Amino acid sequence: MKENLNRIKTEALNEISAASAKPQLQELELKYFGRKQGLLTSVLKSLSGLSDADKRELGQSANQLKVELEAAIKAKFTELDAALSQRFVDLTVAAPVPAGHLHPVTLVKREIEAIFRQMGFAVMLGPEVESDYYNFESLNIPEEHPARDMWDTFYVKQDDDAKSKEKLVLRTHISPMQVRVMEKHKPPFAVISSGRVFRHEATDARHEHTYDYTEGFVAGENLSMANLKFVLTNLFQQLFGKDVDIKLRSSYFPFTEPSVELAMACIFCKKKGCSVCHTGWLEMAGAGMIHPNVFSYARYPKGKYTGFAFGIGISRVVMLKYNIPDIRLLYQNDQRMLNQF
Repeated sequence: MKENLNRIKTEALNEISAASAKPQLQELELKYFGRKQGLLTSVLKSLSGLSDADKRELGQSANQLKVELEAAIKAKFTELDAALSQRFVDLTVAAPVPAGHLHPVTLVKREIEAIFRQMGFAVMLGPEVESDYYNFESLNIPEEHPARDMWDTFYVKQDDDAKSKEKLVLRTHISPMQVRVMEKHKPPFAVISSGRVFRHEATDARHEHTYDYTEGFVAGENLSMANLKFVLTNLFQQLFGKDVDIKLRSSYFPFTEPSVELAMACIFCKKKGCSVCHTGWLEMAGAGMIHPNVFSYARYPKGKYTGFAFGIGISRVVMLKYNIPDIRLLYQNDQRMLNQF
C-alpha cells in the first residue's frame, strides 16, 4: 500500500508540473480525486479492509498526500493565470495565411478563353441543370433517337408539384448553348462557353463522370470546314507550340454534318501507344459543321446560314500541358499534386 501511495505521488507531481493548460489540470483532478474512479480516492476506500493500526498509519499518509497534491494543483492554476495575464495578444495583427493559387483546370480554362477572345469570340455561360429540349431535342436528338445512347445521362428527379413537367438533366455537353444563343442573336456571331459537364460513366485514366469542357460555335454565311480547321489549329498551336502534331479524322455527332474529331499526338509515348492513349493519339475535340436541323430549331431561314461547332475537353488539355498521366488526379484535391501549380 505504501509503495502504491509513493508511485501515485511521483506520477501526480510530474503530471501537474508538466501541465500547460487549465483543462489538463482539471483532468488530473478527476484522475486522482474523482469520486468513483479517482486513484487516491480508491486507495482511501480500500482502507476499510485493514487493521486499525494500518488504517491509522496509511490513512494519515493518504490524507497528507491528498493535501499535498491539492496544493500543487492550486499552485499550478495560479502559475498559469499569472502567465496568461502577462501574455499580450495583438488582435490587429493578421495571422499568417499561406497564399492561395489557381487550380490547373482554371489556369487552362482561362488561357483557352483568352485565345478565343483574341480571335473575336464572345464568352457566355449556360446552366448546368439543363432541359431535355436544349440538351437533346434541339440538337437533332429527339426522344428515342439511338444517338442518345452516346451520352450516359444523369436525369434530375423533380417533385410531383413541380410547375414544369419537362425533363431536366445534368448537361452532358455544352452544346445546348448553341440554340440558346441562336434564339436571342442573329448571325454573324462567334461564341464559346466553358463549364462542367456530367456523364454517368466509369472512370479511368482518361475519363471522369464530371469534367470541364469548352464549347465553341460560329454562325454566319459561307462558312466551311476550312474555317473550322483554322480556328482549331490556331488554338492548339498557341496551347502547345507551333510544332504540335494534330490531325482531323471523320466522326459522327447528331448536331454536326459532316463531323470530325481532332486528335493530338500523345506526349507521354510519342505516338507509340501507352496506358493513357492506347493508340499514340488522344482525341482532344469533337467538331463539325452545324447541322441544318439545329438552325431550324432556332427558326433561322432555311439554307441562309452555315456554321461550325467544336467541343474541347479542358481536363484532357491540362493532362497534356502539365504532363499529368491520370485525369482523376485533377479532382481528388491531393495537395501534393495541386501545390505544384
